[in-house]
Amino acid sequence: MNLSNAKLGHVIFSKSLGYEYGCHNKTRRSLQVAATIFAGQINPGAYFDSLANGSNAVYIDRLYSKWWKNPSSVDESWDAYFKGKSRDFSTLSKPKKKESKPTANASRSVSATAGTATAAPNADWKYIDDHLAVQAIIRAYQTRGHLAADLDPLEIVGPTGHYLSIDDRKLQATRAVLRQHYSYSFNDLNALFKLPISTLIGGNEQFLPLKEILERLERVYCGHIGVEYMMITSFFKSNWIREHFEKPGSMNFTADEKKLILERLTRSTGFENFLAKKFSSEKRFGLEGCDIMIPVLKEIIDQSVKSGVESVYIGMAHRGRLNVLANICRKPIKDILSQFRTLKARDWGSGDVKYHLGVFSDRLNRFNNKNVRITVVANPSHLEFVNPVVLGKARAEMYHRGDYRGNKVLPIMMHGDASFCGQGVVYESIHLSDLPAYTTHGSIHVVVNNQVGFTTDPRFSRSSRYCTDVARVLSVPIFHVNADDPEACVHCARVAAKWRAKFHKDVVIDIVGYRRNGHNEADEPMFTQPLMYQRIRKMKPCTIKYADRLVKAGVIKMEDYTAMVSKYEKLCNDAFKESKKIKTFKNSHWLDSPWSAFFQGRDRLKMCPTGVNLKVIEHIGNVYSSPPPPEQKFDLHRGIMRILAMRKKMMEECMADWSLGEALAFGTLVKDGIHVRLSGQDVERGTFSHRHHVLHHQSKDRQSYNSLQFLYPDQAEYFVCNSSLSECAVMGFDLGFSMANPRTLVIWEAQFGDFVNTAQPIIDQFLASGETKWVRQSGLVLFLPHGMEGMGPEHSSGRIERFLQLSDDDQDCFPDLSDPDFVARQLLAVNWFITNVTTPANLFHALRRQVALGFRKPLINFTPKSLLRHPLARSPFQDFDECSSFQRCIPETGKAAASPDCVEKLIFCSGKVYYDLLREREDHQQEETVAIARLEQLCPFPYDAVVTEIEKYKAAELIWLQEEHKNQGGWPYVKPRFDTTLLNIDNEKRCIVYRGRLPNSASATGNKVQHYHEYREYMTSVFGGLTDANKARLKAIKNEKQKSAKHKSEASLAKAKSKQAAKKATSSSEKPSAKEPKKVSSNETKQAPPTDEPKPTEEPKKVSPKEPKQAAPTDEAKPKRAAKASEKLPKTINIVREVVIKPVKFPSPTKKHRNDEDSAAKTTKEAPDDPFEK
Repeated sequence: MNLSNAKLGHVIFSKSLGYEYGCHNKTRRSLQVAATIFAGQINPGAYFDSLANGSNAVYIDRLYSKWWKNPSSVDESWDAYFKGKSRDFSTLSKPKKKESKPTANASRSVSATAGTATAAPNADWKYIDDHLAVQAIIRAYQTRGHLAADLDPLEIVGPTGHYLSIDDRKLQATRAVLRQHYSYSFNDLNALFKLPISTLIGGNEQFLPLKEILERLERVYCGHIGVEYMMITSFFKSNWIREHFEKPGSMNFTADEKKLILERLTRSTGFENFLAKKFSSEKRFGLEGCDIMIPVLKEIIDQSVKSGVESVYIGMAHRGRLNVLANICRKPIKDILSQFRTLKARDWGSGDVKYHLGVFSDRLNRFNNKNVRITVVANPSHLEFVNPVVLGKARAEMYHRGDYRGNKVLPIMMHGDASFCGQGVVYESIHLSDLPAYTTHGSIHVVVNNQVGFTTDPRFSRSSRYCTDVARVLSVPIFHVNADDPEACVHCARVAAKWRAKFHKDVVIDIVGYRRNGHNEADEPMFTQPLMYQRIRKMKPCTIKYADRLVKAGVIKMEDYTAMVSKYEKLCNDAFKESKKIKTFKNSHWLDSPWSAFFQGRDRLKMCPTGVNLKVIEHIGNVYSSPPPPEQKFDLHRGIMRILAMRKKMMEECMADWSLGEALAFGTLVKDGIHVRLSGQDVERGTFSHRHHVLHHQSKDRQSYNSLQFLYPDQAEYFVCNSSLSECAVMGFDLGFSMANPRTLVIWEAQFGDFVNTAQPIIDQFLASGETKWVRQSGLVLFLPHGMEGMGPEHSSGRIERFLQLSDDDQDCFPDLSDPDFVARQLLAVNWFITNVTTPANLFHALRRQVALGFRKPLINFTPKSLLRHPLARSPFQDFDECSSFQRCIPETGKAAASPDCVEKLIFCSGKVYYDLLREREDHQQEETVAIARLEQLCPFPYDAVVTEIEKYKAAELIWLQEEHKNQGGWPYVKPRFDTTLLNIDNEKRCIVYRGRLPNSASATGNKVQHYHEYREYMTSVFGGLTDANKARLKAIKNEKQKSAKHKSEASLAKAKSKQAAKKATSSSEKPSAKEPKKVSSNETKQAPPTDEPKPTEEPKKVSPKEPKQAAPTDEAKPKRAAKASEKLPKTINIVREVVIKPVKFPSPTKKHRNDEDSAAKTTKEAPDDPFEK
């Protein structure tokens, strides 16, 4: 096409728009060129190519790049301009076409532009402006066309004010779409315009008439599909979307494809119609009004299987679930229909309503002739909380399949419009999409948009225009589509599946439909949405509309459609007859996570040992306490080096603190081939800076080292990962991960146990009751830091009482203690385990027991804070060997155990308070009269161990002591079980009494004085007050320790000074004599007081500005000087730390409770610059 001879129509522009395009962004070099042309300095006829193709900044930028490489490759006018020289435009050749008269815009000033331009050249500026305006209109449609799309099948919600017209037809685009272009009047619609590279509506054509451009834009962006994609920053991805929507013919379907859509739609509608006919009064949460959801899901699965997907996980609420089970998973319809009748389950479990159940099926995909596994995850009525569970299951299967790109596993989430924008777990879940430890490499979200939430109108349920606006944070495409246009819906499903397969990113399909019935079939929607349901009552079902459309197009005959309906109705009637023969069912037939291979031939009552060989312990401990190999040249933090040195010292002493005990558990499990995953906020370092499993390079980014990943060549993977600041979604994700494979230990750790309540729906609906409702086991472990240490009500309690209240063991049922399998049977019968362990060895065995059992149960472990570094909270290596195991109750082993008849009080406790009791008992000198037994496992209750302790101390008063308030902690749970135990002991007349804090609505006080006052009250209620003898003894012990520490400090200081003086003397003798002496500060010239020790001769030393020399040390200043002198001597530092920094074991009552507001949350400071600052 010869554009120079083409007859171009004119578009009348507003002056404001012309000025906007002439002056916009003048700082860009390319627009400066355009402004120069606009001012009339250059004759456009001389180089028509630069004007015809240079109507956008991209072209001029490319032209400049071309000139930069070779100035002769462009027209001489551009060459002159790019060189910044003035040109005499009169020498240019005149155009063949007669120049148009200068427009009003030609008189604009270009004083703001670059160069020496004085006057605008003669040019067809109208032509240039026309092209710029057309480009702006195209972009307006791409960016905002969805605002004018015809999405509502009810025609209640939609764009208004369609005043523009094309041949007496109204444009769908409104003022909101075209904005300033809305005032254009289109006169000559046959005017040709060159299409920019940012659109593909032309296909292979580069020029289109204005009329055709507008019609195609209307058809693509303002029809039954509204495409949101311009927030995507990648041009390649945006262009990919345009290829699938703008290209002519991209949304066409063959006759066979249309027949397949109708057949699937017929099945979807037919199933709902059959249920409505047979069970008219039953709740089933049908799909009527969004029947197209089934063809959409089938298209997604077909396209994904074609791309290599082998496993699909679906998470959805109750609406349409039965239809999905029947037509997507191919669950036998007779089994589904049997759930509408009253049947008795033949196996264990309470079960759930039919529209909450999950299913697992392997089936042949007929479209691709490939097998695919489809799992619909069981979900409660907490609509969106299944999302992170589905993501976790999908990620786990990717891991076990070795699918590190998401090519074989696909998660699909079905949402409701009100829940998608209303529930916070949606936002938490989608934010996991690109996190390395949580990504599933793209999920497909399908929103079944009823345009009403239960009875609430969208105007009152969300502030955004679309319910899907929450997904815009991901910068992924969002397809809004009219549910009554099946082909548009299926096309969106096809594009979504291809997008996920290509880019491995999320994608959202918003199916805008309606709900033909109320919230359920028994609900009357006319109460609250009368106008909406007046329209719905008059509307034909989507299936009938589409069938009529295909009949009119000649694709099928009406007899063909009638045959489809009759065939499926007969299938349902046959299944209904078969369902009447079903008298019982199994809950396990509705299982979404089968572990058949795991349970086959396994004795569930067998208690496997949890101890390991000490050589294995030594190997793992040595690797764990060693820095990265020298060849890695890993730059470690000095604090980490000190921590590794302390670990090495513990290995030499054959003792394990909390961090080492935990690491030994992880290390032995990965050695046995068990994949360990530790997840949560700050878990790599640990909230209290005790773990440090991931070491970071101090001078290079993204370089880290985890020693537990390099224990054995054939070990399983240990994966520790910091999470987003979310409890609900991350816990749900890890729960899903734990359900995928029983040979995996998954741990979620809270930053503080107090924050776990933000994940309460996951705990209540999935973790505590998941096995009972859905026969679905999980071995997830929760680490909840817990302990009353004066840190306030939000940093003290993991709320033990809530978890104990959710336990399903019977408080009035006393078990048969003579049963040799009593312990295993008790563990198997309860819904989860709740522990509050106090030793590293018991933590080690508790974690290993999770995997050693023949079944899986969640473990809720309340981890300590101050005990992480407590000198008494350590375990010798012998507590980890083959002869050791988990101790559910640790009995008294001191003087009281040697003479039980002399014991006056038997105290049962749990957790950190045990070490407080030890200290108080020794302070009061009551080791022989008070016995302390600690319950390491609260649920299931250790009846046998408690009976043993009670019968041992026959004359002792029975006390339960806890640091939590009376209405919290373990007391509400253990009291009835202690009563049951005492009632079943012969001739037992004692009862257990409570000692602890009084009831309170808050978990802890935030006042330090009040905290210590409460502590002193309940300790005094047990041991009484300190006598004068007790006080004198404690004071003597304190003075002795201080004296000993002072003596050792002075000795180490003298030794350090001696070594330092010798070193300086050697270095000074090697210095040239001509060198001037160093200046001495005034502080150094002062006379030091005489001491008994000989003082070595020292040369004056220059003082750095950071550490000025001080006067000679007095008795009070010596510790500080000792620290400075010993900084370069690690051995000396260790000695001083052991003696001086180590807290006094038995302080006086007034000084014992120091202000420790930040003691639990402070970072690692095992060896600060000044060891005496504590």
